[in-house]
Amino acid sequence: MSAFEMFGFGVDGWGGVMLLGASMTVALTLAALAIGAVFGALVACAKLSRFRVAGFLGECYTTVFRGVPELLVIYLFYFGGSGFVSAVAHWFGSDGFVSVPPFAVGAFAVGMISGSYQAEVYRAAVLAVAPGELEAACAIGMSRATMLRRILIPQVLRFALPGIGNVWQMSLKDSALISVTGLAELMRESQVGAGSTHDYFQFFIAGGVLYLVITGVSNRIFGRAEAVVGRSFKRNFARN
Repeated sequence: MSAFEMFGFGVDGWGGVMLLGASMTVALTLAALAIGAVFGALVACAKLSRFRVAGFLGECYTTVFRGVPELLVIYLFYFGGSGFVSAVAHWFGSDGFVSVPPFAVGAFAVGMISGSYQAEVYRAAVLAVAPGELEAACAIGMSRATMLRRILIPQVLRFALPGIGNVWQMSLKDSALISVTGLAELMRESQVGAGSTHDYFQFFIAGGVLYLVITGVSNRIFGRAEAVVGRSFKRNFARN
């Protein structure tokens, strides 16, 4: 079978399966990035807080999830989560093993890892804002909500976007590890196709090409977003 037939969209072709796997990878990475944004923002606030306990807890979070291998984190969440859910189900009279949804566990695990990196991105972006601007806003009596909306958040977004783009690429690669849970994402579909046809080289090359396509498109999107935010910031600066 030729490569065109193998990766076609006919009855025996694997093209549709590979594209579905790629779409699952993108969906998983988007969910993980959103979860990581929530945890990252909270941890960044904790590390910037004047309270030592909050700072210590934030430091523990980033140390653990940046120091422990990603695959181990996924195993802990998947098998540990299934064990916890099964234990809770046994308390209510249920028997047997209760598995957790691979997509939810994968998105949460990768999201927690992503959050540890996003926290540092947000913290650095906040520290990059000139203190004089915030002091001037306080001096003219600007409310905290207005200060956040007009000064802090736009600049944090501008400074954080390049770092968030890097975190996205990292999470995209980490999503390949979710294949160990059986989720039908791109890496898993590449493995299944290679095992079914015994044509490992072509399937893993095809999987790599799709990863590069996703990476290239996402780089263009983040680059465009950075340009738009930069122009918007310059216009607002000129008006002021």
